[in-house]
Amino acid sequence: VMEDPEAPHHMLLLRNFMAQGLVHNQPLLYASPAKEPKGFLGTLPNPISPKDEKPRDHATQQDKGLRIAWQYKKYFGENQEGHDSRDAKHEYCNDFDLRKPLERQFLGGKNIDCISTINLTLDTLRERCFSFLVQNARNNSAMSCAGRIAIQSFCAPQCAYFDKDWGMLAFIKSLKGMVRASNAVAIITVPHTLLSPSFSKRWQHLADTLLSVKAIPDEDKELAKLLTGYQEMVGLLSIHKVARINTQVPLVLEASTFSIKLHKRRSLVLECLNQAPIDGSTGASYGTSGSCSASTKQGVLDF
Repeated sequence: VMEDPEAPHHMLLLRNFMAQGLVHNQPLLYASPAKEPKGFLGTLPNPISPKDEKPRDHATQQDKGLRIAWQYKKYFGENQEGHDSRDAKHEYCNDFDLRKPLERQFLGGKNIDCISTINLTLDTLRERCFSFLVQNARNNSAMSCAGRIAIQSFCAPQCAYFDKDWGMLAFIKSLKGMVRASNAVAIITVPHTLLSPSFSKRWQHLADTLLSVKAIPDEDKELAKLLTGYQEMVGLLSIHKVARINTQVPLVLEASTFSIKLHKRRSLVLECLNQAPIDGSTGASYGTSGSCSASTKQGVLDF
């Protein structure tokens, strides 16, 4: 993930990635250029319970004009609750409440390793990652539980290896090989503006999946006219490359740019942007709606 130097939006993705793994009882290794990286665990969001979503679902049903005779409403409610309870047992990707910290039950008794990269060499970091993956393989011989590695601001000036460009490149190659040979996934956030253009391109080429985040100016009148829901946006997420293993055919996405929104300042929402063509002579849109020059449709990004 290529960071934006003007806004820490990459931390939203990092928090969701780490919290999702802990909710699924997956081992986690977190490396950060902070003195006490374990304190970052206290900022991880808590998953939203189905009970919090239920009132919104009922309101949606009422908006659709769903009317049931009063004597049958109680039976409909019982079936709906049973359906929700069955779905809650098989939750693959959760929504998280950014205002509530992750409950202690998700942090206790887990294989969580926090590392500070301030006085850490690249060889030591590589050994810690290797030991983490080996331990995960031993504890999960059936390969049923995936491990997660999260490295924040890999080339930050606080890191002891900040000036070792070729060493960091070799580390990424080594980590990529270790992750592919194990049941694990790794995410690295990079302040790419601190790298030279040549090394930045090399890092982007090594990544299996490449994302970038960018802040949106507070008052951009031209952008506000172009995008629907501009006032609710806090940033943009761009997808430059998606992992394609053992094939030379690239994956063509329906949308590569997403808006980052905070729904009621509570949960992270990603919506793909679909700009409608504009008629230069009249200024009207070719879309179905004449009042909007851009339309959005909600998308899902699994962590």
